[in-house]
Amino acid sequence: MGRGKIEIKRIENSTNRQVTFSKRRNGIIKKAREISILCGAQVSVVVFSSSGKMSEYCSPPSTLSKILERYQQNSGQKLWDAKHESLSAEIDRIKKENDNMQIELRHLKGEDLNSLNPKELIPIEDALQIGLSSVRDKQMEIWKMHKKNERLLEEENKQLTYMLHQQQLGMDANVQELELGYHEKGREFAPQMTMAFRVQPIQPNLQESN
Repeated sequence: MGRGKIEIKRIENSTNRQVTFSKRRNGIIKKAREISILCGAQVSVVVFSSSGKMSEYCSPPSTLSKILERYQQNSGQKLWDAKHESLSAEIDRIKKENDNMQIELRHLKGEDLNSLNPKELIPIEDALQIGLSSVRDKQMEIWKMHKKNERLLEEENKQLTYMLHQQQLGMDANVQELELGYHEKGREFAPQMTMAFRVQPIQPNLQESN
């Protein structure tokens, strides 16, 4: 028995609708890939689900933007307004500048120089000389800053050493004053202690008096 014919209308059940969408979308992308491989055709498919999720396929090595540009040229319909065209031109200009900068950077690294003539090598040499001079100036600046920091540290170290020395002298003077005061007080009390021993009364012999 063959499959029954399905009526083409919106599927009300959300689960069935999602399952059908996934199967049909995969089938469309599969057919696009097959016709691209079998026939060498340039194919691009863009599908948006009801939730807004996008799925796309573009036959390599082409891209969606290239296929749209080709469609615009062949159909005569303008897909981009003036603002988008200006933006696209600006993107192309920036891309070219980036490519040129990448080439110049390779040249400055000493790469891909064989294709350059002597006149084209002169500005590269000048740029390298300027860069080398800037590096040396920066090195000298860092060296001077380092020396300055060394001098500042030496001065701070001298100041700290002097302060510690003064504090040590003050402590030594205080110790000497304390020792001197102690000795002077000792000399004052010494005669009194001697006299105390001399005037101590002698107890009488009680046996002899009896």
